[in-house]
Amino acid sequence: QVQLVESGGGLVQPGGSLSLSCAVSGNIFRIYTMAWFRRAPGSQRELVASIGSNGRTDFADAVRDRFTISRDNDKNTVYLRMNSLKPEDTAVYFCNADVRLTIDSKIYEYWGQGTQVTVSS
Repeated sequence: QVQLVESGGGLVQPGGSLSLSCAVSGNIFRIYTMAWFRRAPGSQRELVASIGSNGRTDFADAVRDRFTISRDNDKNTVYLRMNSLKPEDTAVYFCNADVRLTIDSKIYEYWGQGTQVTVSS
């Protein structure tokens, strides 16, 4: 009923930049918090950044001042701009959204399939 599709992953050199996007579609009444998570090989999933419906943002210490999260509510899309990328940023990046459906009043959490980001020379 609700789908999240990430795009923009790829291979970049250390110090480079990359932009990710995530489009949410389905029977959406309202999208609340949107976020990006990542999972490196052999590691646990961790929160990278989040943004509330009011625009308030939160970042992991490892990416603060390098990454920027933003959203376009008219397009139901969240973005992640990654600058000064480091090899340790290599991971699968997942989009996450808290969505209220048109069919009821409950808020459900949805996940995208993930997009690979590789930082290497």
